[in-house]
Amino acid sequence: MISIDQHRLRAVCDGMQGKRVAVIGDVMLDRYIWGRVNRLSPEAPVPVIDLDREQSRLGGASNVAQNILSLGGNPLLVGVIGDDSTGRELTGLLGENGLPTDGLFTDPARPTTVKTRLIAHSQHVARVDRETRAPIGPELTKAVCGFIEAGIDGIHGIILEDYNKGVIGRELIETVTALAGRRGIPVAVDPKFDNFFDFPGVTVFKPNKQETEKALGLKLTNRGDFEAAGKSLMEKLRPKNILMTLGDQGMMLFEEDGSISHVPTKARKVADVSGAGDTVIATLTMGILGGATMREAASLANFSGGVVCGYVGIVPIDSDELVRTVLAEIARPVQADKKA
Repeated sequence: MISIDQHRLRAVCDGMQGKRVAVIGDVMLDRYIWGRVNRLSPEAPVPVIDLDREQSRLGGASNVAQNILSLGGNPLLVGVIGDDSTGRELTGLLGENGLPTDGLFTDPARPTTVKTRLIAHSQHVARVDRETRAPIGPELTKAVCGFIEAGIDGIHGIILEDYNKGVIGRELIETVTALAGRRGIPVAVDPKFDNFFDFPGVTVFKPNKQETEKALGLKLTNRGDFEAAGKSLMEKLRPKNILMTLGDQGMMLFEEDGSISHVPTKARKVADVSGAGDTVIATLTMGILGGATMREAASLANFSGGVVCGYVGIVPIDSDELVRTVLAEIARPVQADKKA
C-alpha cells in the first residue's frame, strides 16, 4: 500500500500552487437533465421523466483543466470547438469558472462535443451524445501545434487528454512530446484506443482496464493479469511510468525500475464514476509537479478519484476535501491503536 504522511502532504500541496499545466485534447460540454420517474409512457415501455432541473458542466479536457485549477494550478486549455451554440455555451462556462479560452480553436465543419445525461432519482437513465470522431484537418492541427509551441516556455507540465474526438493525432503527439522532451517537461497521457500506442517515452501513461483490454486483446480478471498487461505496455511504449486504473480494484503503478505497486481503491461511496479519470490524471500530474514521488502522486490521485465518485455528475476535486480525506485516512490507524 502506498502512503503519504501529513508533512509530505502539506509540502506537496504547497508545491502544486501556481504550476502551469497545458491540458491538450478533446473539450466537451456535459449537460444534465435531472428529474423523477413516476410512470411509464403509454406510447412505449419506457420511463417518463418529470423534469426538475437542467445543468451544464465542463467535461473532457475542460474538466481536467478545472481540476488543475481547483488544485491550485494554472491551466492552459487547448482544444477545438464548433461554431455553434454549444461551443459558445462551453466558452462562457469556462470564463465563469476562471479558465482561459484563448487556446480554443473553432472549426465550423464540426459540432462542439456535448454529452446529455438523463438522471432520475440520482441514477443514469440514458445518455445522448452529439459529436464527430473525425480527425481535425492538417491546417487546424498546425495552428494548434503553433499555439502550443509559442507558449511552451511557460509550461511546467503537459496532459494529453484523448477521447477519440479528433484533436489528438500523430502529428500533434510528435510535436508536443518533442517540445516537452527538449525542455524536460513532464508529459502525462490519458489514452483512448485509436492512438493508444502512439505515446512512446512519456512521463506517465494512464490507461484504464477497459482500454488496456481492448488495446492488448486480452481479458484482465486478476492481479496476475494486470501485472502481465502492465509489463507488456512498459515494453511496447517505454514510458517512465504506467498507472493503470482498475475501477473498484484500485490501481496498479508500474515504474521504470521494474517496481510494481498496487493502490487499493479509496472510494467510500460510489454514486457516479463520470469524470473520475479526469480527476485522477489532473491530481497525478499536479502531484508530480508538486514534488511528490510517483508513488505519492498515485496515492493522491487515488484519493481524488474516490472523492469525486461520491458525487452524481462530473465535478472537479476540491483541494480542501482532498486534504481532509487523506488526513482522515492517516489518522485512522492511530485511532484504531488507541482503542486497542
